Amino acid sequence: MDLGNPKNTIEVIQKYNFAFQKKFGQNFLIDSNILDNIAACAGVTKEDCVLEIGPGAGSMTKYLCDAAHHVLSIELDERLIPLLTAFLAERDNFTLVQGDVMTLNLADVTKNLRKPLSVVANIPYYITTPLLTMLLASPIPIQRMALMVQKEVAQRIAAKPGTPDYSAFTVFCQYYAEPELLFDVPASCFIPQPKVTSSVIRLDCRVSPPVEVKSEAMFMRVVKAAFAQRRKTLLNALSAGFGEMSKETVEKCLTDSGFDPKVRGEVLSIGEFAKIADAFFTVLD
Repeated sequence: MDLGNPKNTIEVIQKYNFAFQKKFGQNFLIDSNILDNIAACAGVTKEDCVLEIGPGAGSMTKYLCDAAHHVLSIELDERLIPLLTAFLAERDNFTLVQGDVMTLNLADVTKNLRKPLSVVANIPYYITTPLLTMLLASPIPIQRMALMVQKEVAQRIAAKPGTPDYSAFTVFCQYYAEPELLFDVPASCFIPQPKVTSSVIRLDCRVSPPVEVKSEAMFMRVVKAAFAQRRKTLLNALSAGFGEMSKETVEKCLTDSGFDPKVRGEVLSIGEFAKIADAFFTVLD
């Protein structure tokens, strides 16, 4: 049996009597066309090192090893280590680390890899938001990410102002990266099949944010407050989120910045949020 061929992923799983566990959010991609498309969309070259999160049975890892200078994969489930080791035994540009990506010291784990990194991941749905938040704000240089996520999450990351999917998470992601929705992946492409449709999204990490702000912390706080009560006016939402400011002061900051206090935060662009955040920072500094 050719263990290096993605079409035999199911056979490899059977050989090792691997039992999927729901707690790990395990859904392994088995469609070779999708695997090939993701590898191509990741834009990885022989000059690049790749950080792969959640290699699963190693099907995507094989493609990445073919394309990259080196691939370092982090796998939480220790039961997959023997399978991955055997599956990729002939690859001399592959390193496997067992552990939880959310608690590992990534700076230490990736210290020998060329920077900036490319990140490829089939992210378990339950850690998508915290993992992306950690990676985008990480001091580790990352040039791009190609991610498989739940379709609704991908739509939220790439959403435009004024649309239902636009959220604080949208603004956070787009502050650090330029997202591009690539394609959907039906449940039939996985084993076991998830109950939702997945999407592949690429994020090209920005060298610098799209806007200059006096305080990133203030910018993020304004965005979070604006969406915490998204059906309320910006005046009411920000007044609730900034208890140390009187409503009159909040209203003055908005009007002085050229905003109607009755507007809702869900229609504001990143640049408009930045303008409000700078006004608030000036008052509170």
